[in-house]
Amino acid sequence: MISTCCVYYHSIHVANRNRTTTPGKMKFKPWKVLATGLATLVVTCSLAAFIIGLYFLIINTRNTASSNTITAVTLSLSWATSGITAYGTGASGATANQFNNPSHIFFNSSNSLYVTDYWNNRVQQFSAGSSYATTVAGQASGQSGSTSYYLNQVSYAIIDSNSNLYVSDLQNNRVQYFAYGTFTGTTIAGAGGSGSSMNQLNNPRGLALDSNTNKLYIADTNNHRIMCYVVGVSSGTVVAGGNGQGTLNNQLNTPIGLHLDVSSNSLFIANANSHNIIRWVVNASTWTLIAGAPNGQSGSTSTFLNYPYNFIFDSSGNLYVADTNNHRVQLFLSGQFNGTTIAGVTAVSGSAVNKLNSPQSLTLDSNLNLYVADTSNNRIQYFQRC
Repeated sequence: MISTCCVYYHSIHVANRNRTTTPGKMKFKPWKVLATGLATLVVTCSLAAFIIGLYFLIINTRNTASSNTITAVTLSLSWATSGITAYGTGASGATANQFNNPSHIFFNSSNSLYVTDYWNNRVQQFSAGSSYATTVAGQASGQSGSTSYYLNQVSYAIIDSNSNLYVSDLQNNRVQYFAYGTFTGTTIAGAGGSGSSMNQLNNPRGLALDSNTNKLYIADTNNHRIMCYVVGVSSGTVVAGGNGQGTLNNQLNTPIGLHLDVSSNSLFIANANSHNIIRWVVNASTWTLIAGAPNGQSGSTSTFLNYPYNFIFDSSGNLYVADTNNHRVQLFLSGQFNGTTIAGVTAVSGSAVNKLNSPQSLTLDSNLNLYVADTSNNRIQYFQRC
């Protein structure tokens, strides 16, 4: 706009320079032309300044609105401090409404809750609205075993898009596959028994399935590695860890929870004995830190964790961690290392409505209400989103 004003002033100057006066006629008065030009110049520049000011006012208003929206979304991530027992009785047992150390929970697309009932050696499914479960793998009685109908300490389970079930059968050192509606399991990983060979597992826990490639990822916990099995192939390959137990960034230290991000070909791992959550690109040589300490240090402040078992992400990339030995659930907003306690009382175990006892898993429903596997209290606690 300054250049426009300068051009306008230059045209007046040229016009005045080229005009001449004629004797006997009205003399040309350049000061009047100049005054008129200057007045026009002032009006033009004032109008330009107004337009520029209006533009920045609109931009600032838009930015302010955007900031308020982000703040509103962040502030809406809050939950009731007191939980309600949604499933389980709080007492250990093997009836259809009881648990014995529930270790992993998740919802399917029909809002049925799946629970791995660890010491009852079974997987339970609760239909929406029901407090009594149906056993979908293992024995309803809780009896353990090693044949195709039995399980022995169930640590983790997932389903595929057809509701087929994959179960980490920890003490049998295998992963069992149960086609939807069947009770006969097929061993799809760990057929070689306990060990560290490529066809063996040692206390497997976390599972993640890439349905596009038919690859199953397994947290081979006591071998401190993540194995990848192509479904139907008896041996797997190491895709993370495998360099011995340790806290270095090329090692794993009791990996438990597992999540696969297909878009980035990355595994997110609850590296329990290193007290952190890490990201390991499949087949990369090192990991990067997502939450907790990078050096294996445990703690109970907002930036530390203490033996995290499992975790989940919401659709915005925020991280929720079952911080097991701190008896709490920590929320880390996407990209942040400073967590907020959203369930439980830090470092205080208990069975009161505001407390947890060694929670090992958690999940969210479609409204972001929080469900926590309150493992040592043998119950699933519900924390309503505020």
